[in-house]
Amino acid sequence: MISYAEAIRLIEETVTPLGVERCAFAECAGRILAEPLHVRCAAPRVPVAAMDGYAVCDGTTRPGEPLTVIGESRAGSGFSGTLAPGRAVRIFTGAPMPDGADRCIMQEYARRDGDQVRFTDGYGPGWHVRAAGSDFAAGDMLLAAGTRLTPRAMIAAAAADVASLTVARPARVAIIGTGDELAAPGSAHLRADAIPDSVTYGVSAMVQQAGALAVRRSIGLDDLAALEKEAGEALAEADLVIVTGGASVGERDFAKPMFAPHGLEIFFSKVAIKPGKPVWLGRAKETWVLGLPGNPTSAMVTARLILVPLLARFHGQPLASVLHWRSLPLATAMGATGTRETFVRARWDAIGLSPLGNQHSGAQHALVEADWLIRCPPDQAALDAGTPVTALPF
Repeated sequence: MISYAEAIRLIEETVTPLGVERCAFAECAGRILAEPLHVRCAAPRVPVAAMDGYAVCDGTTRPGEPLTVIGESRAGSGFSGTLAPGRAVRIFTGAPMPDGADRCIMQEYARRDGDQVRFTDGYGPGWHVRAAGSDFAAGDMLLAAGTRLTPRAMIAAAAADVASLTVARPARVAIIGTGDELAAPGSAHLRADAIPDSVTYGVSAMVQQAGALAVRRSIGLDDLAALEKEAGEALAEADLVIVTGGASVGERDFAKPMFAPHGLEIFFSKVAIKPGKPVWLGRAKETWVLGLPGNPTSAMVTARLILVPLLARFHGQPLASVLHWRSLPLATAMGATGTRETFVRARWDAIGLSPLGNQHSGAQHALVEADWLIRCPPDQAALDAGTPVTALPF
């Protein structure tokens, strides 16, 4: 049994990225950028109006004095002439400022009469002009390699004005839930002693959230021959096979034996953490295999702690990008922990982290409230409210 730190070090040292591919921009949402993204042109390219109003030369404009409106400037269709003193151009938000203009006076201060416009007192002090390059300059790096193309990142990526991006090849992940008791949601009530399979759905969602592809999800009954066949099929189509449950040493715990005929090599078989001690990592036929506990909370905690970093390595991301530990205060007191490193589920409120009352490894409802994991060293004493703790977004 190794420590959590040792498990992460092993993942970082042994797991290599899967490679990259070039994709059309429209297909890149959610992917991991494999190369730094530099922008073609400055934004904005030229000074533009930040408000609807009139472009003027500030030095020759006075409240109440008429100016002749000689044209208009719209976003995508600017005014082509030069603005002389005593002249104004009707302008709209995002439109290029005409040559000779240095100020946009908001339309709320304008009194228009034909081709004449006057401005009332109080139109200052804002000039309402976005300077050229005020967002970014040509050649600037907008996004670093390893950036997940979230909705916000897609905005910046599109601004780079490129038609395609080099992104990490997404890991193909197969998920196998094991146990005679498991049934598809909606059917468990039809069979005595059955329970809905929840873990494979949660793990699949986490896989997709990390930018990988869940290519297979299945339930395997406690029959070794059938599980060996299931394992072989999953290994053939995935970069990573996740098997949930069956990690103990009972007569019907087949998570490791089901991969034995396929040349399973174990890298670690247990991690000294709570919850999730049975988590294990191996490789068979050049495909990685991750074993997660069968209990829902244990499975999701270990998926966050082990699976997410594993996928980050596949996608060429630095582990710090997914293991961003923070120091946060406790909102309420927290009890002592045992001999293993413990990850306490907690929720955030306005004053800090509150450990959840239900820390059972099989809890499902409590997972909805748990948005942080508090990292506690072995044999940590009870802590008072206000004490800073180390925590990870869950």
